[in-house]
Amino acid sequence: MSNIPSHLKYTESHEWVDADENGNARIGITDHAQEALGDLVFVELPTVGDEISQGDPCAVVESVKAASDIYTPVSGRVIAINEELDADPAIINSDPYGDGWLFEIELFDTEELEGLKDAEGYEESLEE
Repeated sequence: MSNIPSHLKYTESHEWVDADENGNARIGITDHAQEALGDLVFVELPTVGDEISQGDPCAVVESVKAASDIYTPVSGRVIAINEELDADPAIINSDPYGDGWLFEIELFDTEELEGLKDAEGYEESLEE
């Protein structure tokens, strides 16, 4: 069974969001997603300063099996990327909810978070 932290929000396409009280959010892919992809060998992240809209493809993760688009769960301006992933994309495999985060954004609309799944809803979607 995949690890699904209860404090995060989730999408059907297996991204997670960790929003803070300052209106910023860190985004990554779920344990389930990294497990399905296998060993990650390359990550293409958005550029700091990019403005991205909810649901838009904004990054790519590539494994020995396949390349997969990452869709932003919420709209905002990219304020940081995880530069450690350039040298070692496999960090995502070993720690998808910690050191394996992808990017951070300044949220344009915090209400978009309400439309995302909580841990229980995400777990139910995996069982379907």
